[in-house]
Amino acid sequence: METAYLFTSERLGFRAWKDQDLDPFAALNNDPEVMKYFPRCFTREESQNAMTRFNECLAKRNYTFFAVDRLDTNEFIGFIGLYYTAYELAFCPCTEIGWRLAKRHWGQGFATEGAKACLVYAFKKLGIHEIYAWTATTNTPSENVMQKIGMKKMDNFHHPKVPSDHPLCEHLLYSIKADELIA
Repeated sequence: METAYLFTSERLGFRAWKDQDLDPFAALNNDPEVMKYFPRCFTREESQNAMTRFNECLAKRNYTFFAVDRLDTNEFIGFIGLYYTAYELAFCPCTEIGWRLAKRHWGQGFATEGAKACLVYAFKKLGIHEIYAWTATTNTPSENVMQKIGMKKMDNFHHPKVPSDHPLCEHLLYSIKADELIA
């Protein structure tokens, strides 16, 4: 069955979420290695709720944390995309870029490739002017992706959804503007 992608990169297809994504998405959200930089793993119900929110964001804003497939295998590998965030922080509301991939797809450049494609989509198709990203200060793999896609470090902050005494509370903040995009 042919999948309708909103856009593609060289190896990845970006699409809305489907019911059949729940099992693999719930599995990656319950993998302690994948969720190492989050305060805890997510339940199946939390994964289902996230998929619903992601599709609602897509319907409202024409972007979301997209479900991502490998084009060579049609396999769902996780998400890469954009999300509207309205935390009570100085840089919010804003459009955030983020990614979460199943462990077996790490180390192959998918997060970087997909994030670059999402920046092009955001800046050239949607007319968004600035994109933000953040992660725990210890998450060097995600920070490396932020740097590879041309984002610049702005600041550190305490994440409002992480308890202040938690080791993952301190976050790095990165951003990129449309005129800084490296094609």
